[in-house]
Amino acid sequence: MEVNNENLQLLAGYLQQTLSPDPNVRRPAEKLLESTETQRNYAVLLLNLIDKAEVDMTIRVAGSIAFKNYIKRNWAINEDSDTPDKIHIDDRNTIKTLIVTLMLRSPPALQKQLSDAVSIIGKHDFPKKWPQLIDEMVEKFGTGDFNVINGVLQTAHSLFKRYRYEFKSQNLWEEIKLVLDRMAKPLTDLLLATMQLTKVHENNVEALKVIYGSLVLVCKVFFSLNSQDLPEFFEDNMATWMKSFHELLTIDIPCLHTGDEEDAGVLEHLRSQVCENIGMYAQKYDEEFAPYMETFVTAVWELLVKTGMQTKYDALVSNALQFLSVVAERSHYRKIFENPEILANICEKVVIPNLDFRQSDEELFEDSPEEYIRRDIEGSDIDTRRRAACDLVKTLSQNFEAKIFGIFGQYLEILLGKYKENPAVNWRAKDTAIYLVTSFASRGGTQKHGITQASELVQLPQFCAQHIMPELERPNVNELPVVKSAALKFVMVFRSLLGQQTLLAALPHLIRHLPAESVVVHSYAACSLERIFTMKDPNGALLIGPQHLAPVANDLLGGLFATLSLPGSAENEYVMKAIMRSFYSLQEHSMPFMAVALPRLTEILTMVAKNPSRPHFNHYLFETLSLAVKIVCKTEASAVASFEEVLFPVFQGILQQDILEFMPYVFQMLSLLLEIREGSGPIPEPYWALFPCLLAPPLWDRSGNVTPLIRLLCAFIRQGSAQIATMDKLNAILGIFQKMIASKANDHEGFNLLQNLLAYYPTNALEASMRQIFALLFQRLSLSKTTKYVKGIIVFFCYYTAKLGGPSLVELIDQIQANMFGMVVDRVFIPDMAKVSNELERKIVAVGISKLLCECPAMLSPPYNQYWSRLLQALVELFELPPDKSTMEGDNFVEPDESTGYQAAFSQLSYAQPKTQDLIPEVTDGRKFLADSLAKLAQTRPGEVPQLVTAIGDNHKQALQKYCDQYGVRIA
Repeated sequence: MEVNNENLQLLAGYLQQTLSPDPNVRRPAEKLLESTETQRNYAVLLLNLIDKAEVDMTIRVAGSIAFKNYIKRNWAINEDSDTPDKIHIDDRNTIKTLIVTLMLRSPPALQKQLSDAVSIIGKHDFPKKWPQLIDEMVEKFGTGDFNVINGVLQTAHSLFKRYRYEFKSQNLWEEIKLVLDRMAKPLTDLLLATMQLTKVHENNVEALKVIYGSLVLVCKVFFSLNSQDLPEFFEDNMATWMKSFHELLTIDIPCLHTGDEEDAGVLEHLRSQVCENIGMYAQKYDEEFAPYMETFVTAVWELLVKTGMQTKYDALVSNALQFLSVVAERSHYRKIFENPEILANICEKVVIPNLDFRQSDEELFEDSPEEYIRRDIEGSDIDTRRRAACDLVKTLSQNFEAKIFGIFGQYLEILLGKYKENPAVNWRAKDTAIYLVTSFASRGGTQKHGITQASELVQLPQFCAQHIMPELERPNVNELPVVKSAALKFVMVFRSLLGQQTLLAALPHLIRHLPAESVVVHSYAACSLERIFTMKDPNGALLIGPQHLAPVANDLLGGLFATLSLPGSAENEYVMKAIMRSFYSLQEHSMPFMAVALPRLTEILTMVAKNPSRPHFNHYLFETLSLAVKIVCKTEASAVASFEEVLFPVFQGILQQDILEFMPYVFQMLSLLLEIREGSGPIPEPYWALFPCLLAPPLWDRSGNVTPLIRLLCAFIRQGSAQIATMDKLNAILGIFQKMIASKANDHEGFNLLQNLLAYYPTNALEASMRQIFALLFQRLSLSKTTKYVKGIIVFFCYYTAKLGGPSLVELIDQIQANMFGMVVDRVFIPDMAKVSNELERKIVAVGISKLLCECPAMLSPPYNQYWSRLLQALVELFELPPDKSTMEGDNFVEPDESTGYQAAFSQLSYAQPKTQDLIPEVTDGRKFLADSLAKLAQTRPGEVPQLVTAIGDNHKQALQKYCDQYGVRIA
């Protein structure tokens, strides 16, 4: 594809069509561009089009998005793919030559997309394949053009922000050092120059917005470069940075104040980032930061006192409070907070106002309940005022428990008294009071168990009885919804400390709140039930078991299903998870309800399949269906037919319509149904109608399908091998095996498939293909060896020996290359057998190696007899030593981003887990099998075994003698 005007016009036309609202115009254009992107110069053509000022801006933006998506899909080199590198090397070099300059001279709408593309390329190529990038960026700092400088800073921020969370490694250190060597001083110079420009342009509002925007980005890059460790340059220049940070926190620029109540302006973003930076220094580089600590505590404190309650200040207040929390944690700064007056001021002027339920919270509660819930109980409120104020309360109360309790005790009485006077008007006071008690009392806990440690000064059961239960007992479940939700959350959070009796007393009230009109209230009721149902007693039994739930099962399940019909909760994940957990807790006690529940669940599945948009809800829906199948079929195995009758039409619809998100789930559920049928007759016809579709190559190109499809295929092989042979589908299955074995990510699935074929497929039908299978295994072994692959091949060869005998294995390997079996023993079995760690796989290895040693004449004759003693020694080590955890060079591969489009990830359904398969059930003890095998060999070849055993180490001999003594056999 040449870069010329004709092609540029064609490309512009197709991009224009991709913007069409008419799918008949849009989709063909999208498909055509997708097919064109594999051609050489496609990306270069896009960049040329984006750069043309005379082209309509909407087309240029569409081009920049197409370019970014192209880079996202294709830049990573995928070793597992048939075409690992989809971009020609010349195109790669041209893109890297053009993109930075083009990005920096582009308008903001294009700059953002191109900056993202630079970051994606940088993630894969920087610094080793793109060392000039950093110099190219730093060079632009000297231009004085802040549109260019901000483009560089935005790219630097995108490129370096991964330093904030990446695990430490030698490669990471080397990269950060390279960046610091080139970037630290220019960034510091840029900071000083920009700070100076704030004074030069103090009367120019538009210039100040750009300048302060640059300072925000400078501060973000500073945070990334300092995240892993304190760099020497920044330590030497700490005074420069801290002086600027202090100035930015304390200076006021009236012309940059915005009239907007909700969206933060540049000043708020800047101060918020400064607070984040000094918070990091206070936490990580305490000693070096110590001289500046008190100055910043004062500055942050004063900033908090004068900052309003508007939503636009939330991130700033949150980061400022987090900074104070970090300082308060440090015992050597306790003196700052020990003054009772300062503590009282912090509580009164900072904590209490920021714990209050604001107007914006109420709007979120009513208009965006999902977002409210996500922030309040899912922990995404990490940057909210309430969470930050709560964290500060926890920190202060740990260090100054009695003083804080005294201060907050007074406020608590005032708040509760205010509520009592007029609940309808002063309900916010009760909400703040509950939040205050939660913040103060909490000392530690987990997501799974809620709060598990609390302050001894707070009598939680008493507070619950006096102030929480009365709210839940109110007859009208729609009254004061915010207070209701706070009371429900209190029970949920402190469930581990309230005791079984309190929870049992609360249970009917939680169920009673399921029909509440407020989405938050009925979601919290469902969530509280779900979390209580997971609790265990000291013996590991469910704290609230079937004996407690059976009397209320009708109300519970009826209420939960009815909640899914309420406005805004048709796909409520908390409700579906509660239904799942209720089934699990009730077990067979849920059977009477199944006749109603199953049609309802199927109806819900049919509905959500039309537009899957809630991944968590969908997951719990499939979990609930799987659990229902297991509960019913455990009591009555023949009921599987009823499930198939109900579910098959829905599953067929999902597969026919190619609903990607649901396919991995459908394959798991089909496997579960088929596995329940094992041993009860032939596979029914509807499954066989589906079977040829499972072998279609496009299905196997989606990573999320692989694991559940292999499981389903293995279920077919176990129960219907004869029919598969009749259908002549072996070659198609072996094609899947070949695809799996060639992939580092999926080779274990290839071995799983192969072992099932060997175990259940007619041996004579498989025999003809076995040499080709072995050739493929050795080809992969020689091309890219990983620990996982080597373990897989050892286990397979040992299972082959256990099933078909050692002579067959030796003969087959030696057919591929003369004397090759000796190389396998010497270079694979002996050095790497100890890497096999799974117990069942170790048993397979024990049986296979024992058979090779004792039932394979070739191992007792030249040239292979030289390996006999070493192989026995390696087997004894497998028994006696812990698994070898060392890795191989090939293990260091990174899974590339999926190459095309959307990929549904595989999520294992807990209630549809495959059963662990023991392929050699007749052997229970590998040591005994070895001892018995050696004893048989000693009988058939008198005098030889003791002589062979003498060559192994003394410790190994002792271990071997122990096995013989233990199992009463002699090998002399």
